Amino acid sequence: MPKNSNLKSILIIGSGPIIIGQACEFDYSGTQALRSLREDGIETILINSNPATIMTDPSMADHVYLLPLTTKSLVKILKEHPQIDAVLPTMGGQTALNLCIEADEKGIWEDFGVEIIGVDIDAINITEDREQFRDLMTKIGVPMAPQATATSFLKGKEIAQDFGFPLCIRSSFTLGGAGAAIVYDETDFDELLSRGLEISPIHEVMIDKALLGWKEYELELLRDANDNVVIICSIENMDPMGIHTGDSITVAPAMTLSDRTFQKMRDMAIHMMRSIGDFAGGCNVQFAVSPDENEDIIAIEINPRVSRSSALASKATGYPIAKIAAKLALGYHLDELSNQITGSTSALFEPTLDYVIVKIPRWNFDKFEGSDRTLGLQMKAVGEVMGIGRSFQEAIHKATQSLEIKRNGLGADGKGYKNYDQIIDKLTNASWDRVFVIYDAIQMGIPLSRIHEITKIDMWFLKQYEELYAIEKEISTYTIDTIDKDLLLEAKQKGYGDRQIAHMLDCLESQVYNKREELGVKRVYKLVDTCAAEFKAQTPYYYSTFENDVETANGERFVDNESEVSDKKKIIVLGSGPNRIGQGIEFDYCCVHGILAASECGYETIMINCNPETVSTDFDTADKLYFEPVFWEHIYDIIKHEKPEGVIVQLGGQTALKLAEKLDRYGIKILGTSYQSLDLAEDRGSFSTLLKENNIPYPKFDTAETAEEALKVADELDFPILVRPSYVLGGQGMKIVINKQELEEHVVDLLRSIPNNKLLLDHYLDGAIEAEADAICDGENVYIIGIMEHIEPCGIHSGDSNATLPPFNLGDLVMEQIKDHTKKIALALNTVGLINIQFAVKDDKVYIIEANPRASRTVPFIAKAYGEPYVNYATKVMLGDKKVSDFDFKPHLDGYAIKQPVFSFNKFPNVNKQLGPEMKSTGESILFIESLKDDEFYDLYARRKMYLSK
Repeated sequence: MPKNSNLKSILIIGSGPIIIGQACEFDYSGTQALRSLREDGIETILINSNPATIMTDPSMADHVYLLPLTTKSLVKILKEHPQIDAVLPTMGGQTALNLCIEADEKGIWEDFGVEIIGVDIDAINITEDREQFRDLMTKIGVPMAPQATATSFLKGKEIAQDFGFPLCIRSSFTLGGAGAAIVYDETDFDELLSRGLEISPIHEVMIDKALLGWKEYELELLRDANDNVVIICSIENMDPMGIHTGDSITVAPAMTLSDRTFQKMRDMAIHMMRSIGDFAGGCNVQFAVSPDENEDIIAIEINPRVSRSSALASKATGYPIAKIAAKLALGYHLDELSNQITGSTSALFEPTLDYVIVKIPRWNFDKFEGSDRTLGLQMKAVGEVMGIGRSFQEAIHKATQSLEIKRNGLGADGKGYKNYDQIIDKLTNASWDRVFVIYDAIQMGIPLSRIHEITKIDMWFLKQYEELYAIEKEISTYTIDTIDKDLLLEAKQKGYGDRQIAHMLDCLESQVYNKREELGVKRVYKLVDTCAAEFKAQTPYYYSTFENDVETANGERFVDNESEVSDKKKIIVLGSGPNRIGQGIEFDYCCVHGILAASECGYETIMINCNPETVSTDFDTADKLYFEPVFWEHIYDIIKHEKPEGVIVQLGGQTALKLAEKLDRYGIKILGTSYQSLDLAEDRGSFSTLLKENNIPYPKFDTAETAEEALKVADELDFPILVRPSYVLGGQGMKIVINKQELEEHVVDLLRSIPNNKLLLDHYLDGAIEAEADAICDGENVYIIGIMEHIEPCGIHSGDSNATLPPFNLGDLVMEQIKDHTKKIALALNTVGLINIQFAVKDDKVYIIEANPRASRTVPFIAKAYGEPYVNYATKVMLGDKKVSDFDFKPHLDGYAIKQPVFSFNKFPNVNKQLGPEMKSTGESILFIESLKDDEFYDLYARRKMYLSK
């Protein structure tokens, strides 16, 4: 059946600010859905309160409403757009579904004659209400773990008595495993039961017998109104049951499942999907499998919507799940749609992978001092990376190289644990770095059987690790001069980085690189084509690997490289890697706009990134996508292969900036602001000299490299002192100290966690107002795109502050100083592109805190508030295509826009929630107010000093 012709105008509900458990994977899905609907000529209306994402860009929907996700906002939109025919709530995670259900219960959809498409409310209720779900599974003969529902504390105690420990407690209608816990014995049960009941919006928990040590799998499905079902991807959790899938290392396709059990699981998933309701769209089903010969299958849960896993499955297979799900919601059938990767086959087919995908979560425990760092049923990760390789070993190495936690891959970097008790403890209490600790355990000689007994990780994975360590040992017996081609090629095929091989051979990374070149061990690029090369692919979506060369009949030797280089002018944009606190989705927004602007200037655009949750890694954003670690070795090889005009680093946050020095050293052109200027802004000494020469005030400061030096500096500066390491993002390691003892403790601590770092000590301007400005500069002219005033006082990280655009309390004298300083600094730094400058205002004098000649966290916010595509303009300036004077700037904002940070402290109940100079927020929302008399502004202003911690 073709699409439903009655649907002409559709409302999409977004997922709001990013929190742990619901991140930018829903913005990726929502963006795909919006594009998909517009292809069909449908008018799209979007509600989403998140200003940092590309999804809320005016170019994405016909009408974008940056409003709070409430039924009041929905009514406002429905009154303004009586033409809306339907609502699609499946693209915005749990937030969108909950809002849709609430509006349904209040009769809002009925009042306005709006149909719900893409999901069946009854299906959601069945899957979310664990009691109903259990009854249905029993009825259709799908086994589940022994479970019971408790709606009171007393009932929960009774169930525990019946089942015995260990138990799992899961709260109904929550996201990211909120309120879920494994209870090993009676002592913790009361507290965890109370918390689970409290967190559930309907005060209900499901208590089930814990299947600890069972293996966990997920299947991603799509179904149309004709009951055609395709299984897009099978995903295996390397970590067994007991760790939330969002915190698990996952592998696609499933590695350790027998074909018989896989077929059984497929049938079960299809049966489950068909039984929960009559809906067309995406669905994620989770299973547990017993780790014995029987491979008993038990259903865990089913989510009738796109999920975190469907974003991963889309990137893993190249099959655009959300795009197709949106078409199915319109009434299309799978066999009427085409596969957008091949362009020649139907969407009614199951992708085949001729490579392996490994996803590793990215945590930020350092931001939550005192937090419980063990992994469990409640998700704690803030982002994730994905590695693509021809083997599990290559893919897991690429994923670990993508994490940006100063590791070069598994082992072979001198950073592993050497203490037996510590290793055993980290294996026993699943730690965030267990992926590395397994390697350390094997290196120490702990038998695989013991590692398996502790972790319950399947023996197949452990043997893969053992093979990796075996090759490390073998290579360590050679030198750079004696290693032969076959061994070097094998190490590269297993994903070892040049840095790791250099560590094994005790030489320099560059020597390994030169040796590879000399022996002809070179990277080749392969297509992600959904069909294992059975059909020709139209989309340029690549990953790298190493292959043996092949000899043809006439004696020619070659390796097959599927990435053909065109003769067009090319630009590479470096992405921002995994999301983390301090560097989130806003940089992906900037990268996408950079790509689009370069394309408008006639360049072929190339994106390098490894984050599966984002729009920048969608197969049709750039002309070419390399899904690779933003890691020097990988980037250098792509640059040598593609020979671009230059590389854009200032849109990808600190991730891309950190590579600027290497690019400069290797003579690769950095487009926009030069490396020298970027470095000058980071080097506090040189930057202060620049300020002094331009008569611009800054707080008294000095630098120190030891605790001894820091104590000497303190005598000159006066307390309170702000201590911070250089070259970090999101205020990492920043602290305000008020005496010598605190100073010494913090400096010792910092130098232990970030060795050889130069520390900056500033006199902290107590009670100052903080403000910031963003500007575009072409080297001659400066245009300030926005000045924001923080509601909280100076000392709280700018990412954690409520900030107003335009300022609400700065006099003309202060505003003139801010404008004057911004222009002077932008020009003195030879900025070409974007720059962000932060100020402290005290006694009507404006001091400079820092300057960052790059895209900042606030650029997307200002662009949305003023309705201007500033990143597009800045990119054209970086490319030398336009001058600032060529643009007709027309910012428009009635009243004020407030950037409101959103925190995920509920995932860490015992953590100090006070705010300070180190950033802790995971996302942000935008609030528009007409005047400062607005109640919401008054509330924010009244609470502004409450959280300040020294």
